[in-house]
Amino acid sequence: MDWIETIINGVLLGALYGIFGLGLALVFGVMRVVNLAHGEFIVLAAFAGTSLAALLPAVNPLLWVLPVALLAFGLGWVLQATLVNRTVKSGDPLTPLLLTFGIAVVLRNLMVEIFGTDPRALDGGEFTRAGVDILGVRIGLFPLAVLALAAVMFFALQWVLARTEWGRIVRATSDNPRIVRLMGVQPDRVYNTVMGLALAFAAVAGLLLALRTSFTPYSGVERLLIAFEVVILGGLGSFWGAFVGGMALGVAQLLGQKVDSNAAALYAHLFFFVVLVLRPTGLAGRPS
Repeated sequence: MDWIETIINGVLLGALYGIFGLGLALVFGVMRVVNLAHGEFIVLAAFAGTSLAALLPAVNPLLWVLPVALLAFGLGWVLQATLVNRTVKSGDPLTPLLLTFGIAVVLRNLMVEIFGTDPRALDGGEFTRAGVDILGVRIGLFPLAVLALAAVMFFALQWVLARTEWGRIVRATSDNPRIVRLMGVQPDRVYNTVMGLALAFAAVAGLLLALRTSFTPYSGVERLLIAFEVVILGGLGSFWGAFVGGMALGVAQLLGQKVDSNAAALYAHLFFFVVLVLRPTGLAGRPS
């Protein structure tokens, strides 16, 4: 029964990992840009949540998810419009990579200067500590809510991209930005919205991270690594693959923790490496 509980908790942890990778997968899928600052934006949102909770302690931190996500959307829109679009137009994939690396370094040092290096976390109240017993297995209500939220986010994004006019515009822009200009579409505006959505997803992940565990300004690198592994495990271009990849990574980590409590992350990385060797296109990717 302990192993079953470990696997279930691994799936629940993997749902959070899936949200880590959702924004990264969206930006890469549409713009072919690898956002190396993605982890820092996750941590920045976590700090925003702790700051708001300190200013208004009577408000449940769970209620800050939407406002912080909206602020992150605006930040992403402005960042894309003022900086990233210029590098995307260059046609050199290395230029946006270097730009986002520089943004990550600046954000990390700003967070150290403003917030310090002490670990922080958010207290979500009784809900984050409550649980239910199902067939003898103890399951937390907060991780279950994260799993449900992750499924809704992935489904909503997949539906919007596949079923709406805006989604068709995004897919067409991703395929050939030059051709869509002939149809009156401005790729820059599409990219602005996509980056805004990606940072909104990162903000949701950051607040959920703060409610689940402690973090510091240096936590972004680890979150970026998890996001990369989730996206590659799922297969580039597959959002549902990233969702499954996140859950697989979470299960591997908690099973590894049960075997060796000092090397839980190592087993998750080893699992990623084995999958990458056996299936380079990822779990949902199509073999070439």
